[in-house]
Amino acid sequence: MGLKATLLDAAARLFVMDPVGLIQWPAMVSTILASWLVGSQKKHRRRWGFWVFLLSNVLWVIWGWHDHAYALIALQFALAFINIRGVSKNEQPT
Repeated sequence: MGLKATLLDAAARLFVMDPVGLIQWPAMVSTILASWLVGSQKKHRRRWGFWVFLLSNVLWVIWGWHDHAYALIALQFALAFINIRGVSKNEQPT
């Protein structure tokens, strides 16, 4: 099987993927976006990064449940906990 046939086969599998299987793509994009945002020096961007990270955790859990990727699900809960802990420790007392 040549490279062209392999690429066409991969593209065909992508288009026949069930809707839950497609969740991995917005999960990946939201994880990258959140990482970018939390690295900002601006507080409002870091806040957005926190919420986008939580969204990515939810998306990864949905996809992981669908694909029986239980270690990924456990990882997402751990990362969400660490993210929430980090925000609570960095909030300024009012």
